[in-house]
Amino acid sequence: MDRRLFIKILFSSLLTPTFLFSNEYNKTKAILKKIPKSEEYIASIGMGTWLTFDIGYNTKKIKQRAEILKLFFNSGGQVIDSSPMYGSSEKVIGKSLKHIDNYKNLFAATKVWTPNKWHGKKQLGNSRNYWGVQKFELLQVHNLVNYEEHLETLYDLKKNGHLKYIGVTTSHGSRHKKLEFIMKNYELDFVQLTYNILDREAENYLLPLAKEKGIAVIANRPFQGGSLFNYIENINLPSLAKDIGIKSWAEYFLKFVISNETITCAIPATSKINHMKQNMQALYGNILTNRDRDKLHKFFINI
Repeated sequence: MDRRLFIKILFSSLLTPTFLFSNEYNKTKAILKKIPKSEEYIASIGMGTWLTFDIGYNTKKIKQRAEILKLFFNSGGQVIDSSPMYGSSEKVIGKSLKHIDNYKNLFAATKVWTPNKWHGKKQLGNSRNYWGVQKFELLQVHNLVNYEEHLETLYDLKKNGHLKYIGVTTSHGSRHKKLEFIMKNYELDFVQLTYNILDREAENYLLPLAKEKGIAVIANRPFQGGSLFNYIENINLPSLAKDIGIKSWAEYFLKFVISNETITCAIPATSKINHMKQNMQALYGNILTNRDRDKLHKFFINI
């Protein structure tokens, strides 16, 4: 989404909802975040595909994933993140997209994951074919594997107009020191790391560094791989959350993440329609104040 389109959407949102979505969503404009290295704004709630889209060639399940993607796009979603490491996920994304008439707002993001530079180039070609896209908006070096050589490849692709953004990824709170080194010494548009209401180590130095360097941040594992929901089983959503417009625990966790000023987008993964509805509710409403975030965190850690 370029600047002109963003301004048009922002103006039209005074008259109508920014995106077409179910009446159960809060009819306010979507929470968009600016990519620091450009004038482009993207939806702050995206989706991951680890495990949830690794379903092989099951036709019934592929149609179910297509329905999930339809809801995602109709609710204002843009960023879909995947990787060659995720089994059949990239192929399933491509097959699912064939069932969808309109996904022009897709912000396609995948990764290169191999110790070999030549094989990395082949992976990228395969990924384009699997997704059925001409080019990716974002290509990332997965878990920093052979990042020196793969970044060379990505720089060439970007220089020749075959790629918009370059990034590197980590997960589960690992490799933070190496990530810090790369952020300081390489030209990056994005980093991806684990950040959620419990895993907040990135706040200590990676997020401040990203802000300083003008690097967009994608938060993976915003539900800690689903384990956050184990803490709140049979616990009602507190009034302090309802009072600020939060309607579900999923929105509780996601609003906490995207309300950090340095987080550009969170990418929860799901294979269920109802869960996608709850995830996309977090795209609408208000960014939380630091005081509200502190209240949500304090309540959660004392459960």
